[in-house]
Amino acid sequence: MEIEPLSMKRIFLYMFLAAVVMAGCGSSPKKESSAKAQQESKVVEPAAIVPVFDGDSAYNFVAAQVAFGPRVPNSAAHRKCGEYLVELLRAYGADVVTQDVDLKAYTGDVLKARNIIAQFQPEKKERIMLFAHWDSRPWADSDPDKANHYKPILGANDGGSGVGVLLEVARHLSQVPTKLGIDIILFDAEDYGIHENDREKYRSVNHSWALGSQHWAMNPHKKGYEARFGILLDIVGAKGSKFYQESYSLHFAPNVVSKVWEWAHKIGYKDCFVPEESGAITDDHYYVNSIYGIPCIDIINCDPESPNGFGPYHHTVKDDMDWIDADVLKAVGQTVLTVIYNEK
Repeated sequence: MEIEPLSMKRIFLYMFLAAVVMAGCGSSPKKESSAKAQQESKVVEPAAIVPVFDGDSAYNFVAAQVAFGPRVPNSAAHRKCGEYLVELLRAYGADVVTQDVDLKAYTGDVLKARNIIAQFQPEKKERIMLFAHWDSRPWADSDPDKANHYKPILGANDGGSGVGVLLEVARHLSQVPTKLGIDIILFDAEDYGIHENDREKYRSVNHSWALGSQHWAMNPHKKGYEARFGILLDIVGAKGSKFYQESYSLHFAPNVVSKVWEWAHKIGYKDCFVPEESGAITDDHYYVNSIYGIPCIDIINCDPESPNGFGPYHHTVKDDMDWIDADVLKAVGQTVLTVIYNEK
């Protein structure tokens, strides 16, 4: 993903905001394993019983992806991780279909890509989309050390965190069904956008990011597919994350933004979910919105103090498990669960 050039200025308007983070969005020790498969529930409102999201479990799902290495299209790590994701989602009872497709990168390289679609209660007409990207950046082109600019990244937060949250959501969907059908979509080739050193050479190239979601938006996995709304999770696991209201989300789906942030505040994550607008970010949700027309939002961390607006680890070789915080994963995951279990 990338921030639209004019939007960077808007993000920096929020540098004055306090960096005070509540316990639910702060730092926690690195989690090793979670042996228990929690099935307890809590009543959020009288109308709905919402499962308790396990941040440790989501943390382990992120670690499992990172253990494969950089998930760059055409690599062995990418292929093996894709197989793992398909098998796990099927084990959770989802009807899984894949879109295996050759996508052309801005360089002209052909990427062997795979979009993974996990359908829960596929017979239900009323549906919600939850999505993330599962590939990782082929180049650490924002790394302060120029020697790393052509090294692939692990993508623990950029890619891995959103998928980790959705895998934990899938685990709960396998135990407690929602009233609406849920589709978890893991898009591929999101992070193959133009290398920083290639911007001048390829300045005429547009839409080099989010190739998997562009393909899906023009070729949905099911003819006539409909969903009430969609939620994208991207860069949602780092210590101290702040989730502002992204501009494209506000443009295409303001009611969904309001719904998600209101629920986050009701269940105690007010300091994580900041009710202030950030910049416009070209991410998977942009293409689902603009091409296919399903109102979608992007829950994504913005860090106005970092050079690229996303965090000091972003698109560097430091995007590893040291940044991932189970409490932040829980804040995002519990909010998503609360939203989808309260939809009727």
